[in-house]
Amino acid sequence: MSTDNRSSLGLRPVINVSGTMTSLGASIVVPEAISAMASILPHFVEINDLQRKASAVIARLTGGEAGFVTASCSAGITLAVAGAITGNNLLAIEKLPDVVPEKNEVLVQMGHVVSYGAPVDQAIRLAGGKVVLVGQATSTHRFHMENAITDKTAAAVYVVSHHVVDYGLLNLKEFVEIAHAKGVPVIVDAASEYDLRIFLEQGADIALYSGHKFLGGPTSGIVAGTKELVRHAFLQNMGIGRGMKVGKESIFGVMAALEAWENRDHAGIRERETGYLNLWKRTLDDRPGVTALIEPDPTNNPLDRLRVIVDPEQAHITAWDLADALAKGSPPIIVRDHEVEHRYFYLDPCNLHPGEETIVAERLAQELDKARASNEIIATPIENRSRHRFDGALRWPD
Repeated sequence: MSTDNRSSLGLRPVINVSGTMTSLGASIVVPEAISAMASILPHFVEINDLQRKASAVIARLTGGEAGFVTASCSAGITLAVAGAITGNNLLAIEKLPDVVPEKNEVLVQMGHVVSYGAPVDQAIRLAGGKVVLVGQATSTHRFHMENAITDKTAAAVYVVSHHVVDYGLLNLKEFVEIAHAKGVPVIVDAASEYDLRIFLEQGADIALYSGHKFLGGPTSGIVAGTKELVRHAFLQNMGIGRGMKVGKESIFGVMAALEAWENRDHAGIRERETGYLNLWKRTLDDRPGVTALIEPDPTNNPLDRLRVIVDPEQAHITAWDLADALAKGSPPIIVRDHEVEHRYFYLDPCNLHPGEETIVAERLAQELDKARASNEIIATPIENRSRHRFDGALRWPD
């Protein structure tokens, strides 16, 4: 393990059981990527040539014809949409987000317009795309999409995420079938997905991945797909993509992370993570008001998480107050709390250093014991979290 310099910077030494969250630094970068980045930093390279080398690695792992590295998966959405709008028209590329071609409509199912830290539709609008919402939040049928496609439709975006509505919408195969029947390319946002091949295999023209989540590379996005559409997206680096550029170290770091992915002991990692989950479950089982359930990932990634359901009457604390107590304590434990108003949160085992799983178990027991010893139920209004959610960002810098 590398030297931990967080305390010298005045940063809290957080333990991440939330997952591959950008707000926490996304993931533990693999040693191969760290070594690759350090090795290339002192040297000059021709960036386009380095991107060509990255394209070959990306193509091999994704099954696409070509690929390149950009600043993030969000940047990938913008660049891919822009490429679908402008093609290789260099003047149009310079004029974005003002649109020269009238063909700039981009279809998205309404249930896929979520926020990953920023809204999906904003990434499209940055490219000059006009977002056309398809269906309703919990219901999209073939006729919705078929009738949304016009001669102004440039692309269709499909989002794979635990945030999207997971019922009543078109699956990717059907989405692709309808789009392709009318000559519309499909762009898949698969930022947090393990499977690097399935989306292109199911017919997507471009698949977008985060380089810094499950892959364990530097902060980056990976664009993969057909040669023509990847080229058109890459050309945006002469336009709106300039502000989304990555350095030599990120490109080379992603290449190393991808190659390490091929050799990673995925089964061994899964076994270790299952051990963490079982430890936490044993810690929570038989505690009054607490139910712990091991559940599979909702987008079929090969990992499980622990759902911690809290009955405040018995546990003497609400799920959100328990999450906040874990986050405020020493050391701070950051849980996956995006559904906490439903009286549960998740513990994600995929980003722990050895020994941290035991600290998590100890802190869970500590906070639950403290709550049970309280004469009153610890229950702050859930509205307080909403009211103060962005206080830190709004105060920055103090």
